[in-house]
Amino acid sequence: MINRLAEGTPERLDEVFSELVDYTLSHFAFEEELMAAAGYPLSEAHKRVHEMFARRVARYQERHRAGEDVIGELREMLVVWLFNHIRNDDKAYAELVRQHLARLTREQEGGSWMNRTLRRLFG
Repeated sequence: MINRLAEGTPERLDEVFSELVDYTLSHFAFEEELMAAAGYPLSEAHKRVHEMFARRVARYQERHRAGEDVIGELREMLVVWLFNHIRNDDKAYAELVRQHLARLTREQEGGSWMNRTLRRLFG
């Protein structure tokens, strides 16, 4: 999407905004579900960061609809925000999610402790 902004025209920006909104909503929802499932203690704060980002994008979209050329500014904001968000905010919960997913995998492969115990006792 960022590359399409650099190549795009103000007329095509409506498509980019639509894709950006759809992608962020689905990606953020997935990410927030992962954090909650893993028990990340700062998941609510992280969700608020996502909400602030969505509001920023909405303001850019409003400015674009009002006729303002926001392509360069939006592109710069996305590059900086995404880099910082991934490098800092997302990195903060990554290890906890990895551990959670590994635990789920182990439970699926060998069953939970309770399932293994019940199989041993009752065949």
